[in-house]
Amino acid sequence: MASKDIETHRAGAEVYHGATLCKQKAQELLEKFRLPKTLMPCNNLVEFGFNQITGFTWLKQQKTTKYRLKDIGISSFASEMTGFLEDGRMRKFTGIKSKEMMIWVPLSDIAIDRSDLNKIIFTALMGLSKSYPLTAFEIEPEEIK
Repeated sequence: MASKDIETHRAGAEVYHGATLCKQKAQELLEKFRLPKTLMPCNNLVEFGFNQITGFTWLKQQKTTKYRLKDIGISSFASEMTGFLEDGRMRKFTGIKSKEMMIWVPLSDIAIDRSDLNKIIFTALMGLSKSYPLTAFEIEPEEIK
């Protein structure tokens, strides 16, 4: 499904290849939309795309990668991730999971809390949400092998 969505939004999109350039462009885009640049680890990307008209973005990496953020826990990033970016928010995202009490929970929405701009809210597909301080994203996450 992700590949189909990517092909639908590829026309007119900015597309980048190569780990260094993809990481740079992905982090620039996250900052442009006022999201932490370490929100999505970008060390293993092979393709990054963004359609400015629709807000659709995609990230491709060679394999699923897991990361640990000290104050948050473990997250898993699929080989293909897709979603829409808007100011302070990533919505309808696919390919991102968070481990909560030994269960992998797919995330669909990540947004800066409008009532407290120092917090970020993660929402799962089933509507459950959890917030964290933005300061948790000030350090680079550790990749889990």
